[in-house]
Amino acid sequence: MASRRFLQSFPKTPRRRKALVAMPFALIAVVTVVDVIAPPDVHLGPFLVAAPAVAASFTGPRMTAFVGAVAVLAQSLVAVARTSINDLNHTYQIIALILISVFVTFFAHLRERNEQAVSQLRSVAEAAQRVVLRPLPRRSGPLRIASVYLAAEAEAQIGGDLYAAARTTDGTRLIIGDVRGKGLSAIGEAASVLGAFHALSRQESQLPDLVAHLEASIALDENHTVHEGVDDDRDLAESFVTAAVLDIPDAATELHLVSCGHPPPLLLRAGEAKPLNVRAPAPPLGLTHLLVTEHRAQTFTFGVGDTLLLYTDGVIESRDRSGAFYPLPERAASRCGQGPDSLLESLCADLVRHAGGCLGDDAALVAIERLPASG
Repeated sequence: MASRRFLQSFPKTPRRRKALVAMPFALIAVVTVVDVIAPPDVHLGPFLVAAPAVAASFTGPRMTAFVGAVAVLAQSLVAVARTSINDLNHTYQIIALILISVFVTFFAHLRERNEQAVSQLRSVAEAAQRVVLRPLPRRSGPLRIASVYLAAEAEAQIGGDLYAAARTTDGTRLIIGDVRGKGLSAIGEAASVLGAFHALSRQESQLPDLVAHLEASIALDENHTVHEGVDDDRDLAESFVTAAVLDIPDAATELHLVSCGHPPPLLLRAGEAKPLNVRAPAPPLGLTHLLVTEHRAQTFTFGVGDTLLLYTDGVIESRDRSGAFYPLPERAASRCGQGPDSLLESLCADLVRHAGGCLGDDAALVAIERLPASG
């Protein structure tokens, strides 16, 4: 599993870090030299406050305080060189510089403490997500698999996108889904679905039976939540999981698909991306109690060299600046023939460019390529 977060942060490489730290000192040097040689009625000392202010935006409180001290020293040297340290104008400039340096040093302390808290929350969120979203195997029988998870938020927002694969006696079963909502409730629902999928994949011989038991497990979990009094009835009525569950036999060049309100997978073949729309899709998991539902699997051809692309709605609902949705079928079709890893890497980069670097929702993609039986 790959997890990517798109942050607008300051460069963190050592070379760029040193370049940033050098900027306030360069500013101090330039202002000091120009102020000393400037005419008597020109005073550039107030520009020195920019040095600690700039430093506070990307360094810690110690470095900010040091930059402020250097700026105060520089202002003192200017005062001695031009008139006297006791000159009233320079005295007020020095006092103002000291006060501003103290203020921005305190600001740098608050910013550093907040960044540490966010970093800890992010680490907890990523750890929880790694536990729920187990890495998919790179190979499963004749299948080569790649997956990626794109998080929309830089902070500790945990999404409900999910995917998993399970090996059976004669093939591979996969699920991709999207839990309504975000946060801990979404990740708990995702963990419940994935736990049931892993537990039932080898027990149920028929794909519709597996999906029916997944639905039953969600209903059981919701009933337990009601008895515990954790959620109200309104939240439970709005709780559901869209999912696509697949069975891909090793020997037969086909796949079986049950769709529960999830976007159709794309079959990439010969430069085309064909959506696998099932004739009788079921409602999302968690909503079948509202109407009579019969889960049916539909069979599609999946031959050697074909690639199957699974995704969540965070991909196709991503918008550009004009409001246009991301054209996944067209972009995927133009990348036919690439391996699963290269395909996902290329699509993710293209998706982020389309969204202007900020996704509106979490997104997950899984690419499966069928290799020759001897491969």
